Amino acid sequence: MDNSLRIAAWKTFAYWSVWVGIAFFAVYPTCNWLGAQRSVTHALYFEAELALPFVPVFFWGYVSMYVLFFTPPFFLSSAQLTRLGKTVISATLLSGLIYILIPTQLGYARIVPADPFYAGLYAGMFDLDLPHNMVPSLHVVYSTIIILAILENMHTWYGKAFFWGWLILLCLSTLLVHQHHLLDVASGILVAVLIRKYYGIGESHV
Repeated sequence: MDNSLRIAAWKTFAYWSVWVGIAFFAVYPTCNWLGAQRSVTHALYFEAELALPFVPVFFWGYVSMYVLFFTPPFFLSSAQLTRLGKTVISATLLSGLIYILIPTQLGYARIVPADPFYAGLYAGMFDLDLPHNMVPSLHVVYSTIIILAILENMHTWYGKAFFWGWLILLCLSTLLVHQHHLLDVASGILVAVLIRKYYGIGESHV
């Protein structure tokens, strides 16, 4: 892609990033607050899942999603970025509706790691992200949508392997930092795939 097209892609990315940010901050914190007010919430996980280990180092896999957010302009055209923006916003709205209709709770007790380095990182994460909005995992929704979009334009086996590996790491990390359960991950992937299908992703690479 030449420089003019790449600049146009970054402008499109910046435009849709604003709208995605508005959608996220309008929906997610509001649903988290509503979840905290509900007297009845659903525990949508298997008791056996609670035996999954807590692995603090997977914090880095978990927060790598924020690096992933900045990768689309390197791989997608302006038209694809526009479609991606609409897809992410729609997925956010759908997830918010599910959070309201099916209030859920995290099954793990939130324990700050003993390691002083990770203690501060996890304490900050717990303060920002309440143990609600479980199904679907918006972390997985966003990661899946972005990586599947990038994979459409990825033509090398090592590039595909890298991004598939990154998606697996992101999904696994939500479990091993005890932020989500298996159903949260599965439903996150399902929401991402359904919304992408609605927008006809994959039909055109213009």
